[in-house]
Amino acid sequence: MKASELFDVRGKIAAVTGGASGIGYACAEVMADNGAAVDLIDVDAQALSAAVARLRAAGGQVHGEVADVTQPEALKAAFERIVTRHGRLDVVFANAGISGGPGFLTGNGERNPQAAFENLSLDLWQRVLATNTTSVFVTLQCVIPQMKKQGGGRIIVTSSNSASKTETLVSAIYTTSKGAVGHLVRQVALEVAKYNILVNAIAPGPIVTNIAGGRLQSPEARRPFEAAAPLKRIGTPRDIQGAALFLASPAADLMTGTQILIDGGLSLGHAD
Repeated sequence: MKASELFDVRGKIAAVTGGASGIGYACAEVMADNGAAVDLIDVDAQALSAAVARLRAAGGQVHGEVADVTQPEALKAAFERIVTRHGRLDVVFANAGISGGPGFLTGNGERNPQAAFENLSLDLWQRVLATNTTSVFVTLQCVIPQMKKQGGGRIIVTSSNSASKTETLVSAIYTTSKGAVGHLVRQVALEVAKYNILVNAIAPGPIVTNIAGGRLQSPEARRPFEAAAPLKRIGTPRDIQGAALFLASPAADLMTGTQILIDGGLSLGHAD
């Protein structure tokens, strides 16, 4: 089979939460560039408008919906508008997420008292779980009924390599939020397989985005992550696009409940 057929998403209707920047924008871009109609959902109206304009300028069939993923009714209404617009919903990227702050060690290996577990903020815990975990739960509840009705669909969740390993430079709050997401993907995939709904996750390592105030855009902040990675670099949103297109395409027809790890080998451990 030709690659053009194997990875064909032309005519698919896709939606992306947190789609105005970073990994979400990269997923939207690769889908739009390959012929899908894409709806971006984001809380930042200004960034959303700019993202939609960029993708349309490149020839994409793209719309935007302003919604906060931590507000279930607003998120549900956004998905309802998307289904009304297109009549179906084939691929959903549940991507929106925020940082949980630094880990208990600094980049030079010293203890960070402010990030010690007993000093972590309950408010931050609740905000991160609401954005990273509960929003995925709500997104799945919003889109599964439509996918059942139409006879199937794809749900692709942005998890993290932190979902399956401990961390020193990343907060326990973040790792917990993504660990829950990792198991949610497996559990829901099992339940909805009967309806031809495939649920998978992409699990990036550190990616240079706007998350955490764009901290990893700084070479100094990236250095400890790069040093720990066997490939000696961390990712950019474009490094996620291949997996995103793959999971949305016929090439992944027999995959569900899986997690694609994209972390430069960080999960393997230290190398020379």
